[in-house]
Amino acid sequence: MEDPIAETLARFHRGLILVYTGDGKGKTTAAIGQALRTVGHGNKVLMIQFMKGKKYGEVLAAEKYLAGMLTTVQCGLDSFVMKDNPAPVDVELARQGLNLAKKALASGDYQMVILDEINVALDFRLIPMVDVIEIIKTKPASLDLVLTGRYAPAEVIELADMVSEVREIKHHYAQGTKERAGIEY
Repeated sequence: MEDPIAETLARFHRGLILVYTGDGKGKTTAAIGQALRTVGHGNKVLMIQFMKGKKYGEVLAAEKYLAGMLTTVQCGLDSFVMKDNPAPVDVELARQGLNLAKKALASGDYQMVILDEINVALDFRLIPMVDVIEIIKTKPASLDLVLTGRYAPAEVIELADMVSEVREIKHHYAQGTKERAGIEY
């Protein structure tokens, strides 16, 4: 006979797969909120940002205030990637990010790993879907894995425990407002 208490505890401590997708603003911000909750409980988080190379506010804050608890690594350039014709460097940086994710998951050093903009990297075919599915399926049982970005593929959504879609209803860019520190970056 199986132990119902052990089963309940295993379910309670099981790491989750969380996906933030959609065409609205706030997917990375939601993932950072999850990271802050995790750090607040004394756990370590690694955020790998695909296709980003600019020192966004979350990277600056992590370096300044959360060193050792929230580590961010950017695997991209501070420029746009051409979807139908990505530069070889964009592909290489994305693959480096994927390899870093695999090593981080195997290390046991983190309780949460965030793969920021990985859905876009998949959509742009910078990284193979099979590798991302393998990461999801083989992650440590207790680790929480967060995947963000527009265009979450059906295969990722199917494996996720939680999927939130951020939908744009209105955006200040449409009114001519330029990007600004603390809001867009």
